[in-house]
Amino acid sequence: MIDINAYLGHFAFRQLRHNTPGGLLRLMDRAGIERAAVSSASAITYRNAQAGNEELAADTKGRGRLIPFAVLNPAYAGWRDDLQICQEEFGMKGLRLYPRWHGYKLTDPASLELIHAAAGRGMLITIPVRVEDRRQQSWLVDVADVPHDEIAAVVKAAPAARFAILQGVGFAGSVLGRPNNGLPGNYSIEISLLTALIANEIGQLIAALGPDRILFGTGAPFHYPESAVLKLDVLDAPAPVKDRIRRGNAARLLGL
Repeated sequence: MIDINAYLGHFAFRQLRHNTPGGLLRLMDRAGIERAAVSSASAITYRNAQAGNEELAADTKGRGRLIPFAVLNPAYAGWRDDLQICQEEFGMKGLRLYPRWHGYKLTDPASLELIHAAAGRGMLITIPVRVEDRRQQSWLVDVADVPHDEIAAVVKAAPAARFAILQGVGFAGSVLGRPNNGLPGNYSIEISLLTALIANEIGQLIAALGPDRILFGTGAPFHYPESAVLKLDVLDAPAPVKDRIRRGNAARLLGL
């Protein structure tokens, strides 16, 4: 399995366990996960996200199972140099964007410039809809989920980019999860918060978007990875479809 959605480092408002390289690898071994795309949890709330990228680069160096992703803020001066360093020096294969945490919209000109620049470097653009459930946030912050319509607008505005949408719910009832929605097929959706029973949003998305656009992800160590593994175990889908979700789709997007 390849986990498209994992983290290392600290989060300002909550103690994370298993958030070191060794701790995360032990979680992965326990769940049977081969490799994981990881970004810096610290960079979400650092004033300068690049400091988190530097920590991540040091933590993942020599650990080929951990694939580093950069967190950059297009509203912060110097992101162009930081993007170059992350991709050329640190070997980061993707980008994570936190528009609500960093105070911009995905469709802002600076955001689109960053997305086009990262896509031009072959990087996968990942957008977590949320970090935490809004009801569980610290009293110091009130950070809303990224709206589905805003994500739809940016995937349409950057058709040459490749997007993975992480840690969201309700896709089956939005434009992102409807067949023939007029959007380019340049985005995939990750399963960590989706249901495989009851409403079975995973199954609905497979039917609407196709099995090649659904990705395995856990959100570890914010969440325990076994829940995402179990969702695929109980999913009513053929074994080849499950295999694509577990590994094949992410391997293709990451060039593995």
